[in-house]
Amino acid sequence: MDIDKTGKVQHPRVRLAIHGAIQRGEMKVINGIIVHQTGAYTAQSSFNSYKTANPNGAHFLIDKDGTIYQTASIYQKTHHVGFIKSRCMEEHKCTPAEVAALKGKTVGRQIGTVEKHKPFPRRYPDNSDSIGIEIVSGVQGQAFEAVTGAQQVSLTWLAAQLTSTLGISTREIYRHPQVSWKNATEASTAQW
Repeated sequence: MDIDKTGKVQHPRVRLAIHGAIQRGEMKVINGIIVHQTGAYTAQSSFNSYKTANPNGAHFLIDKDGTIYQTASIYQKTHHVGFIKSRCMEEHKCTPAEVAALKGKTVGRQIGTVEKHKPFPRRYPDNSDSIGIEIVSGVQGQAFEAVTGAQQVSLTWLAAQLTSTLGISTREIYRHPQVSWKNATEASTAQW
């Protein structure tokens, strides 16, 4: 996989569909990858959402047929993670100072604010230093649909290419609910 100086992937398997509205400023370092599901049944639904005021979005979108779209430069931040969980709490590795800083903080904004001031890898990758990959899939009841076989093949390929090209540790690839307070079924059937 080649990446040009503007952060666009140059590869036949990746279709460029850059949406400037989801880009939120320069991303100086890439420490991880966050895998999402869209909650919508078509790629076009995601593309349409990028036209709204202050849209959220990720760097890549994998359609049900396995088509990979690049929707933002990998050198640009996007809003795709939300407030991150406390890594030290999740991994049971907090220092006494971290415990004190988190004491009395509520889930979401308060814990996320404490975490965003920590250096990586003391915190999870967030909007400032991670690539987001969205998988097109709806929600059935309270659960996300399983990813399709074609999506799985594309995700496996894309994750392998990004980690090897950018030097990202495979240990720093996460399902969205692992790092933020989201529906626990999101990306639960995705493998890389």
